[in-house]
Amino acid sequence: MAKTNKNAITATGAPIRKKPLGMRMMNNIGFYIMFLPVFFYVLVIYYWPMLGIRYSFYDYTAKKMEFVGMKHFQTLFSDKGFWTSFVNTLELSIIKLLLTTFASVLISVFLNEMGNIIAKKSLQTIIYLPHFMSWAVTAAIFTLFLSASSTGFVNETLKSWGMLEKSIDFMHSKTWWRPIYYLINIWKETGWGTVIFLATLSGINTELYEAADIDGATRLQKIWYVTVPALANTVIIVLILNLAKVLNLFESVFVLYNTRVYDVSDTIGTFIYRKTFLTAMPNYGYTTAVGLFRSLVGCLLVVICNYASKKVRGRGII
Repeated sequence: MAKTNKNAITATGAPIRKKPLGMRMMNNIGFYIMFLPVFFYVLVIYYWPMLGIRYSFYDYTAKKMEFVGMKHFQTLFSDKGFWTSFVNTLELSIIKLLLTTFASVLISVFLNEMGNIIAKKSLQTIIYLPHFMSWAVTAAIFTLFLSASSTGFVNETLKSWGMLEKSIDFMHSKTWWRPIYYLINIWKETGWGTVIFLATLSGINTELYEAADIDGATRLQKIWYVTVPALANTVIIVLILNLAKVLNLFESVFVLYNTRVYDVSDTIGTFIYRKTFLTAMPNYGYTTAVGLFRSLVGCLLVVICNYASKKVRGRGII
């Protein structure tokens, strides 16, 4: 028997009778069948692996699997190598985010001010192309480019100009590795950021610029008082959304770092990799505990960013 929905009424004031759940499912059986493959895919790919977090409470090696409770988390909090990688992850991610965002905004404003459409589109394409290169190819190019050997273009050029007497091993130097890493990220990812900011700039009301012209504003003044304020909200949103992903730093570091620069380049992702695959007798329980801790901190960052997003733009990211 169909149930009456007291909250829904027709135009004549009569209550709408709601069909039983089973009948509604049978009427839409085709949609449920189409949904099943996606449902099983999500379960197997995203949720089934989550059962592996139980190993963080076990001593899980190739020889044994023994329940140890919170032992790995106690080891984790006293592990100097882990805390070094944790601090490095935050520093590398946040500084990289700020620099690439600043570079994207600067180039977006510059491109927006260009009057020649052909030159503007050409320059935008050139800046955007590095985004499509894999990190492995990018690392190979810059490693060769910055090599301390005779094939290193930068060192050989500086020596020919008399600015250097001895080659600098940029990629193996604790002093130079981070600046080089930031520059490579700016070169590779700035083009992607300009797409977002140029879209924002294209939506600025032209009447604002016309009013600024009437008031006698110079081009720099129009950029500062019209363009920059229009971009401010988008910049804040981009920073908030990306802040939730600061701990997911792996590939870009993995292809560029080496044993000589672990102190300044090792991140949580590379720390887990080394402890799992580059150890003679890895303890999968310990690395699982590290991964679980990273996930919990990442969840906390998402909650914080969601709250900040609600304050800034009125709606959250989740």
